[in-house]
Amino acid sequence: QVQLVESGGGLVQAGGSLRLSCATSGRTFSNYAMGWFRQAPGKEREFVGTISQSGRSTVYADSVKGRFTISRDNDRNTVYLQMNNLKPEDTSVYYCAVAMAMATMVRSYNVWGQGTQVTVSS
Repeated sequence: QVQLVESGGGLVQAGGSLRLSCATSGRTFSNYAMGWFRQAPGKEREFVGTISQSGRSTVYADSVKGRFTISRDNDRNTVYLQMNNLKPEDTSVYYCAVAMAMATMVRSYNVWGQGTQVTVSS
């Protein structure tokens, strides 16, 4: 069973940057697409972005396009979410997840990390 552990969250001022990491173990990391999602209190979990198995393809939600970048290091079994020009509305718990192929829907992902809190102050 694969395990995912997110890290890198924290408190940052608007306009600042953070880089989240998601370390995986238990399966061949390069066989799977990876996704990032976020969930704010009282809201549904929403898609942030996804990356292909090779890392050559990415898809982003419109709300983060041009500000967030997903990358992966298959040698380190880790996927990253670089977040720049952060806004207060980016405040959420951020989750990484595993899927058989790139996808934007929550139900396409079958293994999730525990989440890491990102708080952006105005």
